[in-house]
Amino acid sequence: MADSFEADVVIIGAGVIGLACGRALARAGREVIVLEAEELIAAHTSSRNSEVIHAGLYYATGSLKARHCVNGRRMLYSYLDAHGVTVKRCGKLVVAIGPAEAGDLGSILKRAQANGVEDLRLIDGGEARAMEPALSPEVTAAIHSPVSGIFDSHAYFLALQGELEDAGGSVAFNTPVLSGAVEAGHVRLETGGSTPATIRARTVINAAGHYAPAIAARIEGPHVADLPETHFVKGSYFGISGRTPFSRLIYPMPTTSSLGLHLTIDLGGRGKVGPDAEWLPEGAAPPFDYRVNPDRAAIFHEEVSRYWPSLTLDRLMPDYSGIRPKIVPQGAPSGDFRIEGPETHGSPGLINLLGIESPGLTSSLSIADHVAELAG
Repeated sequence: MADSFEADVVIIGAGVIGLACGRALARAGREVIVLEAEELIAAHTSSRNSEVIHAGLYYATGSLKARHCVNGRRMLYSYLDAHGVTVKRCGKLVVAIGPAEAGDLGSILKRAQANGVEDLRLIDGGEARAMEPALSPEVTAAIHSPVSGIFDSHAYFLALQGELEDAGGSVAFNTPVLSGAVEAGHVRLETGGSTPATIRARTVINAAGHYAPAIAARIEGPHVADLPETHFVKGSYFGISGRTPFSRLIYPMPTTSSLGLHLTIDLGGRGKVGPDAEWLPEGAAPPFDYRVNPDRAAIFHEEVSRYWPSLTLDRLMPDYSGIRPKIVPQGAPSGDFRIEGPETHGSPGLINLLGIESPGLTSSLSIADHVAELAG
């Protein structure tokens, strides 16, 4: 027979967003339980990324992505410094090849400045190559963003978990949410795992990443009338053998579904390129196959060689991949985050976080403050 108990705040998902929300609410005096279906924190989207701290260049002005990326980036740098988490403010170049792409840089710069991104400069190809001599002679212009960086994301996750627990919160692993309903005065959740339970919570925050729309659909209530369809996009990364001749992040012009095959250098000095954007078949669902197809190396080489011509194909090695939970279909402009409380969807006590993909990691502390406000 399943246990039954009352709770104040239940957060579904111990990825970076769930942990950040749990920390914020526990520190505000709420009693917080985080339910995680896996046996460890940050098992999926949160830990499968490039560990880049984004400046906020690309997102539509006024969108949640723009707001939370810019605010979250500032908060994140302060948090990492205060908690001794390794971070490198290496900066990045967004490079344009040819006059057509150079013209498009101006619109990116204008949008980024409207979003409040600091210290940006539009430079010509010569200055870009002076900064990064390995860049192609075909690079005609670039945006220099000195506030972009990289960091130790796993140490950040552990710091969030530690503060959550120090403030009295807890994480229950191997505890999937199977169903639920919005009822008078609470949200009821039915959980599985080794110790099934019925939980009646004052507030439920659905921060389940890939699973968030599906879990929202399992919880009966008015919110189910307007849930988005989820489309999954696999992004693979290839490591680069040998020394990488760049000190900054190098980004090509963005596409509708990704920021392009960019080059990053991790904290150990190792280079990698990615992610690409491989739309999975409609109906695809977790668990996903995270293996990297080595045959995609030729595609990576062709794209990256446009800005780094001396890269040879034999230096690219399959590394890792992640899955982006999109709430817009293939070919559509990149969608915004959906952070929805009762005033939006009509289900008292429930907050859904849907379509939280990049720049979710950079945005996490800002999103957490937003959710804490919604939770009262």
